[in-house]
Amino acid sequence: MPDQSVTAPGPTAGHPPRLSGPALAAAYIGVCLLPLLLAIGRSVAPLDAWERAAAALGMVALVAMAIQFVTSGRFNAASGRLGIDKIMAFHKIAAVWVLIALILHPLAYVLPTWADDPALGAERLTVYLTLPHYRSGVVALAALLMLVITSILRDRLPWPHEGWRAVHVVLGLVAVGGGLHHAVTAGRFSAMGTVYALWWAVGLTVITVMAVLYGWRWRKLHRQPWQLASVTKLADRMWELDIKPARNTPALGYAAGQFVWMTEGKRRFPLFDQPFSIADSPERPGLSLIIKEAGDFTDTIENLAPGTAIGIDGPKGEFTLAEHPGDAILLLAGGVGIALICGPGPMVTAMSDGLLDLGLPMDKVVYERFDYAGGVSRQDRRRTRNFLAVGAGLAGLVAGFALLP
Repeated sequence: MPDQSVTAPGPTAGHPPRLSGPALAAAYIGVCLLPLLLAIGRSVAPLDAWERAAAALGMVALVAMAIQFVTSGRFNAASGRLGIDKIMAFHKIAAVWVLIALILHPLAYVLPTWADDPALGAERLTVYLTLPHYRSGVVALAALLMLVITSILRDRLPWPHEGWRAVHVVLGLVAVGGGLHHAVTAGRFSAMGTVYALWWAVGLTVITVMAVLYGWRWRKLHRQPWQLASVTKLADRMWELDIKPARNTPALGYAAGQFVWMTEGKRRFPLFDQPFSIADSPERPGLSLIIKEAGDFTDTIENLAPGTAIGIDGPKGEFTLAEHPGDAILLLAGGVGIALICGPGPMVTAMSDGLLDLGLPMDKVVYERFDYAGGVSRQDRRRTRNFLAVGAGLAGLVAGFALLP
């Protein structure tokens, strides 16, 4: 299973040009600010700075919420040169500031009134939260709040992983759908014109992303199936799957260090896929996956029968020599396979920080990481600070919009 890896980075090779981290951050901010740019100069009822800030928070948060569907969809084009693991980490952090912005959205409208007359301010907020005219916005906020809470508590909820993913998708659709309806029916800057058209474009984009994720990918899993050739026990709770392409299914072109998302049998649907590292050579048309029992799906690996249809989505991952060439490479592994430092979370954070203590530059320590249960490394903290800087930049530009004459 892809977890963590270390190697020496270098310039990208063998791939079309993709955006760097700063370029992706600039693109993200630019797209989020698009409704504000279109709203500048629009003729609306006079607004004070707090009301303009409230409107800006709602518009920016709505676009950012729609972008969440892209950052969670494992699109290589969207991940740029960062890698899918970093984009998914950004996805989690961005969800928090989207929620904060949407909570502040109605509060900013009533804050001046509340400051002058708390009772009147509370009455005005109650109106915003209870009148049918604003109900779709309240539904969107409630859905997003539930989504973030269930995500934080995911490991403590008595749900299978697939059930949590399904709830996550439904709540996300309710949140963005309710937000878009609220914007076009109650938005100060959205009555027809370019901002109104933007919301329709945002809705179409979300529909397209969902169609690709759960329509086109589902069709591909069934039209280009793979087949399980054998299941071999390698050690206690450790199994090797030998998977071969079925007739008319092309061989998978991948590089050492990449991984795939796998589904099996009647569960060949993107909602049920699981990530596993490739333990094979690209010289062979088949795939070998070495899987350790770790709960849910992996505990049933030994029950898979030869001949079972397998769905493969990939290859994924940036941990390849082409992406990170160097004069020397140090591989540190613990556990199952090389995804590569590869192993338990505490080991990864300790080894990453240890290499930095020995003088290795931080840009020479590269790993893919999807689980932070074992703590965070100094590199994780730096990445988080960079992500938070994106949110701070958006907040500053929203404040600038609010202060426009």
